[in-house]
Amino acid sequence: MMSTLFAILFYLATLLFVVGLLSRINTYARTPAPLKIPTTPAPTTKGGVVLRMTREVVFFESLFKANLWTWSMGWLFHASLALVVLRHLRYFTEPVWGWVAFIQPFGVYAGITMLAGLAGLWARRLFVERIRYISTPSDHLWLVLLIAIAASGLLMKFAAHTDVIAVKTFFLGWMHFDIQTLPADALLIVHLSLVLLLLVFFPISKLLHAPGVFFSPTRNQTDNPRDKRHIAGWAKQMESESGK
Repeated sequence: MMSTLFAILFYLATLLFVVGLLSRINTYARTPAPLKIPTTPAPTTKGGVVLRMTREVVFFESLFKANLWTWSMGWLFHASLALVVLRHLRYFTEPVWGWVAFIQPFGVYAGITMLAGLAGLWARRLFVERIRYISTPSDHLWLVLLIAIAASGLLMKFAAHTDVIAVKTFFLGWMHFDIQTLPADALLIVHLSLVLLLLVFFPISKLLHAPGVFFSPTRNQTDNPRDKRHIAGWAKQMESESGK
């Protein structure tokens, strides 16, 4: 019963995550940008914008210039999270891809650094007065959720081991709609339940800054207002209709 319940919950959570995320991305893409507002100094060519976005997404360039403490904790968390997520691909692939097998040891250490980064970000919200003043309960709840996911995962690795082969069998079967038995370990149940919460609420949370950064006009616009007139999509449509 528990295995069937978790399989159904993961189907529903994945559906909500994908549909919700695509819906938000569609909203971002359709939101007009009537003004030319790139944060200067800004690139004047599309190639420069691509380079700028790459630096922003990979290295958090603007955060680095703004606050080194926040940048170090934020970058540590995000880089570690990326490695941890890639490491978990071993549960969904058979045979395991070579590069996934290669990063397995590094993924364990990434779990530790991910937890350290989250702790630093939460400490910032708790002890820096100006940040504490603008923090909402949801800001703390999301950090607590992510910390709990990281901590429960590390505990399964170093303290209360679970049957990872059975876990992989469950998820491989889940992918092919062939439900297998999930280990009834309390810590595993807690870990998976927290991941379910993350998947369900991600599309309606502040965590949407992940895809949202690509649609920020302060980052994705070229700084060429003198060379080319900027017209929002809806304005172009109105001009076209008035011309007819």
